[in-house]
Amino acid sequence: MRLLRRGPVMLLWGAQTCSVFGDRLYAMAIMWLAWKQSGAAAMGWGAVAESVPYIVLGTLGRSLVARFAALGRLAVVDVVRAVLVGVLPLVWDTFGLAGMLACAVLLGVGGALFDPNLGALVPELVEPDDVQAVNGLMDLTGRIARIAGPGVAGVLLAVVPRQGLFWLDAATFVVSGVALAVLSGARVAAVPTKAQEGKIRPRARVLLRTRPETAAAIGVHGAGIFAHSVALVLPAFLAAHLHAGAAAYGAVLAATGAGSLAANTVAGNVRMPGSLPVFYCATWAVSGLILASVALAGSLPVLLAVSVLLGAVNPFLQVALSTHLSAFPPAARLRLMSVDLTVIRTAGTVSMLFVPGLAGADPVSAFPLAGLSLVLVAGAGSMAAWRLGRHRSPLAPVAGKELARD
Repeated sequence: MRLLRRGPVMLLWGAQTCSVFGDRLYAMAIMWLAWKQSGAAAMGWGAVAESVPYIVLGTLGRSLVARFAALGRLAVVDVVRAVLVGVLPLVWDTFGLAGMLACAVLLGVGGALFDPNLGALVPELVEPDDVQAVNGLMDLTGRIARIAGPGVAGVLLAVVPRQGLFWLDAATFVVSGVALAVLSGARVAAVPTKAQEGKIRPRARVLLRTRPETAAAIGVHGAGIFAHSVALVLPAFLAAHLHAGAAAYGAVLAATGAGSLAANTVAGNVRMPGSLPVFYCATWAVSGLILASVALAGSLPVLLAVSVLLGAVNPFLQVALSTHLSAFPPAARLRLMSVDLTVIRTAGTVSMLFVPGLAGADPVSAFPLAGLSLVLVAGAGSMAAWRLGRHRSPLAPVAGKELARD
């Protein structure tokens, strides 16, 4: 928290806390509106429409993504997103589901440009010794939003017109954009390098081939997101295994959020092992074991304890990977963060299409199957990261050939 004494860090953290909180409001509002307007299928289509740009731009749009590697340009992206969110209800009323999906795609484009670039620029605000701490601080924004966002959105949906919720979300994007513009005008962030401007664009396959331990970590990240999508059938598990309902489901979500929020205070400050990719993959294996143990919970109190542990692992995962990727030069850092977003968005989209249907047939067995599968994949990734990276310093600079020209 000492980093918040620094004006630029405090300004960016406050703005992003507001923005991420708005994202949670938007996620709740768009799902509710989709269900009310077009039924349950529209909810899935909306989620997929927003994820597709992450996959496409992460795979084919590295040049375009690199052109937004400056705080001033990200401020413009936030203003555009504010407009899109603000007019979305009107577009839906005028053009129906097609209009909503078009807005969702455009918002996905904005997110695909914004998220990796902000992640790559945040380490420039602090000294190298404070990178882990600032990553933990930024991770805290998501933890707070995941706990408070849905509840606040539910209350607001009951007391304000639906347009009001979208306008509130648009306001959070405006706040974020203003903060980024102020930081850009104060020249807080480093002046973009040629690599950041897209004149030199690192190839993902070259980066991953040169740093295979990083490739292993990113691959395990995708596997972890896929395996944890089994949580979508948690309501069915509660009904079948514990004969519990919506109140128990809410308690489990709250316990998971409380565990992650408490662990965040440690993850950003404790000294992590030298090889972060090995630690990262091994931590996913621990998460898989906890996920598998969900099926062993014979009562709600035991399940709540397991949920706290499951949530407590998450900040260590996020901070470890962010800190590892932050050690790369700016252009390589941006490309790897974009690749990571592409992997997890792809895994999340595919899992939403298949996992609920498969796991719903036997929700009790689904948790150990998903958890133990993750243990095997993450364990193999940890061994691969150790063998492939054991002769390299964890903070060694990336070789010049990794910044190959097109």
